[in-house]
Amino acid sequence: MRVDIYRRPEAEGRFSHLVVPEGRPIPQEATNTDWSSERSGVEMDETQAHWDELGIPEPGRQLQAKGYAITSVKEQPRH
Repeated sequence: MRVDIYRRPEAEGRFSHLVVPEGRPIPQEATNTDWSSERSGVEMDETQAHWDELGIPEPGRQLQAKGYAITSVKEQPRH
């Protein structure tokens, strides 16, 4: 699946990531935070159990249920 990846800074130099299908806007319930575009049109395998580099568990389930996938608070990566 091709996706657009956004990120926002968190405490202690960590980041949260939000992933939406390519070309789709950030869903309204997630627009209350300042997301900046990180990458667009990235091919990601939504059937994976976890997107390690983004700290996103169950990306396929999240995309199906919410229309986006987001970093787990427990897994905010540094980069």
